[in-house]
Amino acid sequence: MELIRGLHNIRAQHKGCVLTIGKFDGVHLGHQAVLESLMQKAKELDLPATVMVFEPQPEEVFTPEHAPARLSRWRDKYTALKRIGLDRLICIPFTAKFASQSPQEFIEQILIESLGVKFLVVGDDFRFGYKRKGDFSMLQAAAEQQDFQVVNTQSFRLADCRISSTAIREALAEDDFSRANEMLGREFTISGKVVHGQKKGRTIGFPTANVNLKRAKAPVKGVFAVHVYHDDTRYLGVANIGARPTVDGQDALLEVHIFDFTGNIYGQKIKVTLQHKLRGIIKFATFAELKTQIQLDAERARQLLR
Repeated sequence: MELIRGLHNIRAQHKGCVLTIGKFDGVHLGHQAVLESLMQKAKELDLPATVMVFEPQPEEVFTPEHAPARLSRWRDKYTALKRIGLDRLICIPFTAKFASQSPQEFIEQILIESLGVKFLVVGDDFRFGYKRKGDFSMLQAAAEQQDFQVVNTQSFRLADCRISSTAIREALAEDDFSRANEMLGREFTISGKVVHGQKKGRTIGFPTANVNLKRAKAPVKGVFAVHVYHDDTRYLGVANIGARPTVDGQDALLEVHIFDFTGNIYGQKIKVTLQHKLRGIIKFATFAELKTQIQLDAERARQLLR
């Protein structure tokens, strides 16, 4: 899969494609159904199957406090889309300047002149351009004039449940991991590089591998029994996801204590899958109380994962 970062990297050879535009957060089964159809259409037209995403997502720019928690970070999204077998992924940096262009400019300059789109798939609630004035009906009108087709996505349904990123977030918020995993088509995973933390865990015998969630909000919070994957090896562990009020932590962080592990993995990538929720986040009066609770959490996690 070819990755094109930014409109300035679109070249003449990229003109002519079958395109879909969206967030594709989680790349769940609903997304996969749409992408399979997209690739089939691309094969029929003998054109590259292309996906366009924006990074960061628009809500994270305009209303970050109300932006939904991400199911997948950018790197995980890229990996999932590549695995599906798409030809191209266009990632456009979403800025206030980009958002200020008119809907007509987006259609004429990007879709038609730069990409030469021949078949376009978007949700019927897709909005674009200055003040989100562009909509599906505007794309339909442009398609009639510019000789390309536009169709809307149909939600993929499983057991009478609409599969969407929102539905998956709701399942995770309710600690219904099996339902979330069913809609995702895989286990929900949080991944990233291990960074240096405050190193307070090691002082009480519970060193942690820390992953900074950066601007991405986690759709889950609390303490969990987890599986941890590193270098294709699975380990068991206990993880805290969210802020750390007892030690005045403010930023969202994944902290995972990997059972019976002594390696140095700073700067290396780990993947964590949630197996059982143990409790919510609690602010303890003292660090000693926190230590006692961590010991209890670890013991219970070992029992549940055994």
